Amino acid sequence: MSAVGSDSPLWQLTLARFREQLRQPEVLFWVFAFPLLLAVALGLAFRNRPPEVTRVGIEAGPGADSLAALLGAGRGIQATVLPAPRAAEQLRKGGIALVIVPGEPIVYRYDSTRAESRTARLVADDALQRALGRTDVRRVADQRVMQKGSRYIDFLIPGLLGLNLMGTGMWGMGYAVVDARKRRLIKRLLASPMRRSEYLLSFIAARLVMLGPEVALLLGFGALVFGVPFRGSVLTLAALVLIGAMCFAGLGLLTASRARTVEMVSGLMNLIMLPMWVLSGVFFSSSNFPAAMQPLIKALPLTALNDALRAVILDGASLAAVAGPTAVCAAWGAVAFAVALKIFRWL
Repeated sequence: MSAVGSDSPLWQLTLARFREQLRQPEVLFWVFAFPLLLAVALGLAFRNRPPEVTRVGIEAGPGADSLAALLGAGRGIQATVLPAPRAAEQLRKGGIALVIVPGEPIVYRYDSTRAESRTARLVADDALQRALGRTDVRRVADQRVMQKGSRYIDFLIPGLLGLNLMGTGMWGMGYAVVDARKRRLIKRLLASPMRRSEYLLSFIAARLVMLGPEVALLLGFGALVFGVPFRGSVLTLAALVLIGAMCFAGLGLLTASRARTVEMVSGLMNLIMLPMWVLSGVFFSSSNFPAAMQPLIKALPLTALNDALRAVILDGASLAAVAGPTAVCAAWGAVAFAVALKIFRWL
């Protein structure tokens, strides 16, 4: 029978695994520093800013200067008269979003696949028509809204949390198991009184020790630096994070269950994680993908986790309200653990 307390194999294995993680600077970087650096970089790049100036070029020729004067009177438009070849070059390189060719009729030349060009076309045409005397048929008013919870950084932080749970869970489990197998450490441990289940549980226990600081650091950083709100229950978030971490630990164990080399497990990890980096709504909404892909995207564990995290953190949703995505995550974890334990190669 196994010893209990600090002498138990599970405790000693967990302690050894935890110390091993602390001795690896790259592990600490990926767990704690990487998500913060990503949050800073993307938070600054997509911070709330005043409306951007619309840059348009006017082909030099009769009437160009008068058009430039009319557009210059409009707010938020920077109009420059350019020779035709120069205007075409600037449009091609993105220096301007629209080229206006004076004449009758006035011609707007732009790339309709570029959102900024379509916007420039509308803004420039509105300014010109107003300057030439057009009056609005009906009076309208603008009401601009910028509130916490609807900014890009508010969308990003829960996504980064989900991404970090996936990366650290899979790498922390998969890489460590294959490395131990490669060094024949598992074979030596099997000769000890240790139970096989205790060996695998020690990886999960060591992962859970890192989980609290990992989550608190990223959410605390987002709240202090960017004012990201937290409207949900701490207990609900803790339950969700635990389920997410277990899900990806299971996938990591499954990936490492038969792999013999670090190169092989690295390839398998990237094969599993890279599609979720793109599809699962980490950096932009997964709803941007075609409707035919949505059932597949919604079934991915990272999509489910990100949807649930955003609902809890930003909307204050309860665990019952996110039962659907939580169940998807839990199902992935349960199936992955069950299959991994069945096919796991110990030697």
